[in-house]
Amino acid sequence: MVTAKKIDIRSLDLPQLQQHLNAMQQPAFRAKQIYQWLWEKSATKFDDMSNLSKELRKTLNDSFSINAVQVNNSQFSNDHTIKNTFRLADGNIVEGVLIPLEDRMTACVSSQVGCSLTCKFCATGYMDRKRNLNADEIYDQVVLIDKQAKQNYNNPLTNIVYMGMGEPLLNYANVLKSIERITAPDGLNMSYKRITVSTAGIAKMIKKLGDDGAKFNLALSLHAADDKKRNEIMPINEANSLKALADALKYYFAKTKNPVTYEYIVFNHFNDEISDAMDLAKFCKHIPCKVNLIEYNPISFADFTNAEGDKIDAFSNYLKSQGINTNIRRSRGKDIDAACGQLAVKEEAGI
Repeated sequence: MVTAKKIDIRSLDLPQLQQHLNAMQQPAFRAKQIYQWLWEKSATKFDDMSNLSKELRKTLNDSFSINAVQVNNSQFSNDHTIKNTFRLADGNIVEGVLIPLEDRMTACVSSQVGCSLTCKFCATGYMDRKRNLNADEIYDQVVLIDKQAKQNYNNPLTNIVYMGMGEPLLNYANVLKSIERITAPDGLNMSYKRITVSTAGIAKMIKKLGDDGAKFNLALSLHAADDKKRNEIMPINEANSLKALADALKYYFAKTKNPVTYEYIVFNHFNDEISDAMDLAKFCKHIPCKVNLIEYNPISFADFTNAEGDKIDAFSNYLKSQGINTNIRRSRGKDIDAACGQLAVKEEAGI
């Protein structure tokens, strides 16, 4: 006898859940109660749904699953950053980071198991992409990191960045659904303006964000404003040139009126000269933007190192002299495996 496979209950929207409950001859309001437990109260077990009868909870448990994400391992940095590996229901591992600062608590979450883009400086780029994360698996990372923020620093999350493992725009539907559940009044009720999605640069999907009227912030991992250099470190640039990205960003801005953030890791002796800053300044003229200059957190797989401090300062000063809003983002978690993918690669390899 073949046992029927349980339905992932969080894959259902409210009307679909109502249909299932109706088939179980349950009153209509039960679906809303269950939906509230799943997305507002973040319940991971049917037994936690205390305003449902024991009989109904058993029926739900027999028919549905809640594929909850769990903290697998955590590393605590001297600068208070907390790096996590999360174990998914199927045993796969992804990463998420809590970055506490004086004025905000930021969660960095993953959107895929591994990545297919092979960026040369990124530990995740040396992993195969196994699969996309479901919306609830992204949501769970936010809930777990929020819990860490409250437990360790007595403050809730204020910001979320989709800058962990994977390329968010290659998991478009699930990423947008996760953001909908995170921002919805019957979800976590966070502000769109506190959420940033970072992409390595997929022109057609940036345009789609414009067509879909994205309300959250968009960041482009640029790292070079010269096609030859960008091709060298980010193979995706070969099919998404800087001109194609500029055209897509202009389209996106025309549709949303949202400025874009350019993320730029400053690598030693690669993209750290004033001539590189001049190229970046030209690219910044396409649409309103700001630039985050990022210190590199080296990985064992690559030969890249962080640029010298005076080079980063000179780079920043040049951009500011051109009227570009520029911030230097200091590397976090240097004493732990804080570069994206490092901890998951180690755990996957049993190191």
